[in-house]
Amino acid sequence: MYRFRQVAGGRYVVSIGNHEEVVGALAKFCEEMGIASGSISGIGAVSEAVLRFFEPRTKDYADKRFSEQMEIANLMGNISSMQGNVYLHLHVTLGRSDCSALAGHLLSACVNGACELVVEDFGTKVERVYDPSIGLNCYDL
Repeated sequence: MYRFRQVAGGRYVVSIGNHEEVVGALAKFCEEMGIASGSISGIGAVSEAVLRFFEPRTKDYADKRFSEQMEIANLMGNISSMQGNVYLHLHVTLGRSDCSALAGHLLSACVNGACELVVEDFGTKVERVYDPSIGLNCYDL
């Protein structure tokens, strides 16, 4: 599913396996390493992705599936916890073969090539709670 190496303190380099689902593999990595808060960045390639876009007016997400070879030009996100579970908030920019780009909240993606990430463990717990006024799960600080 993934390989990793701890490189400095709470920093890890992580390689998600070919044909694995990115978000699930990252969540499993965080669970197994006990990472309750942190940040994620990375690059790679995928053959399928589901992106979400939040509509503030309706307080709901619109999901779109893309099935084509795409480069992960940038994957950024954060790690927190909600109701005892790992909570990943990931955004991605995907490059298409014509060099146009797609971007949005990453719901899922299937690696087709490589997916190389850096995960930083903040070493503390950051919780999320649902904020009904905006319709999002936000940091409880």
